[in-house]
Amino acid sequence: MARVSQQHLDARRRQILDGAAVCFARNGFHATSMQDVLKEADLSAGAVYRYFSGKEELIAAIVGEVLDAVREAFEGAAREDPPQPPDVLVGAVLGRTLAMKAPLTVDGEAAFPRLIVQVWAETIRNPELAATLRDGYAAVGAAWERVVVAYQDAGMMRADLPAEHVARTMIAAVQGFVAQQPLLGPAPVEVLQNGLRALMSMTPPRAADLNGSRHG
Repeated sequence: MARVSQQHLDARRRQILDGAAVCFARNGFHATSMQDVLKEADLSAGAVYRYFSGKEELIAAIVGEVLDAVREAFEGAAREDPPQPPDVLVGAVLGRTLAMKAPLTVDGEAAFPRLIVQVWAETIRNPELAATLRDGYAAVGAAWERVVVAYQDAGMMRADLPAEHVARTMIAAVQGFVAQQPLLGPAPVEVLQNGLRALMSMTPPRAADLNGSRHG
């Protein structure tokens, strides 16, 4: 019997994960059956179950893959001296993450934002997935904290505020931007970048300006 190459195995696993992601984004986890995944991936049950025992493993694999990619990107950024400013860095990492899943669509729109919303909703009832997500975000948060410390060490950011708080805020900005997509419609990463640039450009108003606005 011919030996199956690792490249073939990896491609088959990718095919299964992409098919499952589209199904979950389209109908949610509970309305999606393994039969739906088989049909979307165009594979037999034996081919799929060779890699994954069921939906729970598929969900965990999809989530882990995305979080690992984000963590690696931020860890790489933390090694730069100094790191790119937040608007550039967030745009680069988010753009790369969205590009990973760009080929996956549902009704002509990107499947990834819809999938992310489904994952967050599923954590309410699925403690194992919630634990996977917490661990993944903890790793991402730790990588972001190292970036923030590098900003502070380089004099690019106030050093009197906890790095953890800044990291959580930046993660929240990215999460919120992704969550808006299914509700408000697709928006390019530049929208988030421009918003961050505007916030980063703020300066305290002068006392004279404040007095003028109060008496005007």
